[in-house]
Amino acid sequence: MSYYKIADLEQYFKHYKKSVREPRKFWGKIAEENFIWYQAWDKVFEFDMGKGDIKWFLNGKLNITKNCIDRHLSKRGEKTAIIFEPNNPSEEPQHISYNELYTRVSKTANVLKSLGVKKGDRVCIYLPMIPELAVTMLACARIGAIHSVIFAGFSDAAIRSRVEDCGAKVIVTSDGGFRGEKTIKTKEVVDKAIEGLTSVEKVLVVKRTNEPVSFNNKIDVWFDELYEAAEASNIAEIMDSEEPLFILYTSGSTGKPKGMVHSTAGYMIQTAYTFQNVFDYKEGDIFWCTADLGWITGHSYILYGALLNGATTVIFEGIPTYPNPSRYWDIIDKYQVTHFYTAPTAIRSLMTNDYSYVASHNLTSLRVLGSVGEPINEEAWHWFNDFIGKKRCPIVDTWWQTETGSIMISPLACITPTKPTYATLPLPGIQTVLMDEKNNEILGNQVMGSLCVKFPWPSIARTIWGDHERFVKTYFSDFPGTYFTGDNALRDEVGYYRITGRADDVVIVSGHNLGTAPIEDAINHHPAVAESAVVGFPHDIKGNALYGFISLKKEGSTRDRDNLKKEINQLIADHYGPIGKLDKIQFVDDLPKTRSGKILRRVLRSIALNQLDNFGDTSTMINPEVVSSIIENRL
Repeated sequence: MSYYKIADLEQYFKHYKKSVREPRKFWGKIAEENFIWYQAWDKVFEFDMGKGDIKWFLNGKLNITKNCIDRHLSKRGEKTAIIFEPNNPSEEPQHISYNELYTRVSKTANVLKSLGVKKGDRVCIYLPMIPELAVTMLACARIGAIHSVIFAGFSDAAIRSRVEDCGAKVIVTSDGGFRGEKTIKTKEVVDKAIEGLTSVEKVLVVKRTNEPVSFNNKIDVWFDELYEAAEASNIAEIMDSEEPLFILYTSGSTGKPKGMVHSTAGYMIQTAYTFQNVFDYKEGDIFWCTADLGWITGHSYILYGALLNGATTVIFEGIPTYPNPSRYWDIIDKYQVTHFYTAPTAIRSLMTNDYSYVASHNLTSLRVLGSVGEPINEEAWHWFNDFIGKKRCPIVDTWWQTETGSIMISPLACITPTKPTYATLPLPGIQTVLMDEKNNEILGNQVMGSLCVKFPWPSIARTIWGDHERFVKTYFSDFPGTYFTGDNALRDEVGYYRITGRADDVVIVSGHNLGTAPIEDAINHHPAVAESAVVGFPHDIKGNALYGFISLKKEGSTRDRDNLKKEINQLIADHYGPIGKLDKIQFVDDLPKTRSGKILRRVLRSIALNQLDNFGDTSTMINPEVVSSIIENRL
């Protein structure tokens, strides 16, 4: 029996039990039967959860691009690997076959090598959603360089912190990018980000907008010129199973962003396996995930998971409302998309438009719908099911994280009975548990607790780049012997899981995990600001939005408040990125604090949620009088 493809619910339970009882046999068989290896592994896994030391497929040798591209060439060479749909619908799309993808990746790999990039070097990629972004990621993997994609909406300060942290040798960017009616000046942002940085040796610039940009001949090089001259073949680097594939930064509840390091073999195997089973992928399907490649969803299910299965994947440069709110439905109709994987934020936004935008399109090609990034609310789930899926397409409500690498809890399309707002059951190999405040596992059903995983899985992140101590403290210390997800969850009467929210100071806004600490840090740069605290509150479209409680210095208290709000949001955009802007800003005399000076964010969170009955234990609060004033003036 092959463990790679699950046929029905009975087989799911058999596979799940096998994965728990005999994980070595389960994952070893999947790895052996479905992937190309230069050398087999000596041992399927070894781990010490207390030390955050986890290894899979020890001493195995492989290259992920051989599995994503080369092995498909004999049978699928002319099959479309990537469909590129540009921002402007009048621009010609691109259909990139597996043969052409091999050539593009090989040539780009040779371009990187010509710039001195070698195995183990870090390459930061700050590109819009164009084919060169996917190709560059694969080219890095081809030569053993570690790619670190930075979402092209981040500010120069956010780029700089990531480049400095990983010590990137090369940055790949473009002269600009298109997003709706806007032209994004990506090169200009990068120039500002790397001023004075000595680690960056070259900036490789892709032509997209063909608008003039400043060019420093000492470090800037045009991609197109080197690409034309590059050899069209490249021998893939032999990688050890545990060598890093990429670093992807995610927000921390405190301090700087965390550079999550994902290894090669474990990540490859589990992204491929989950793509196949969660989405019920079949040969000939057209898969479209609307995420950006700058996020883990894009890494795992636009790129690696899709190509590992020989699928056709769509890359879309634009936004759902340009040139009008029918753009998503245009694309589904145009390419006969079978799988549509998007975020609840996008669904809620599209729900607000007149239904004629949907009704005028043929969506009968759709077979599976997916939700990712945050828990989907019931109203959005039903609209998605009724109006897009026509009650015939299963909705896979997927829960996972940057740290997990691949989907952890989800229905299996066409197999698992779905329930609105529930991610349902853990996938084979994922041993989820709920823990109480005393570090005890909560047994049985109809219970709530902190969501943890008590056994490692292949695609789990291996460390935080340059700070393994932080990795252990963040994920393996709160509930010893388990991985703590940072999420709270409930388990219903049949064992289905529902994610109920974050347990730390991370707010999920439009599907993006935003750490409040760096946003507060940006606010506090304003000369009029004394202190700030940022919390989340429910938002009809975004799921959650950000509410800032801000106290002013004496000299700032006389400033015009409307202008102050604009300046503060501009600071956030400059230091963090526009996605961190505050929807609500309330100026307060002081923030509620403990005697040790710690801001009581849970009190502010309750005020933002209008939950005023019980603030929990406030015995340590040194200034309780400020709470009534904040409540009286809440927005």
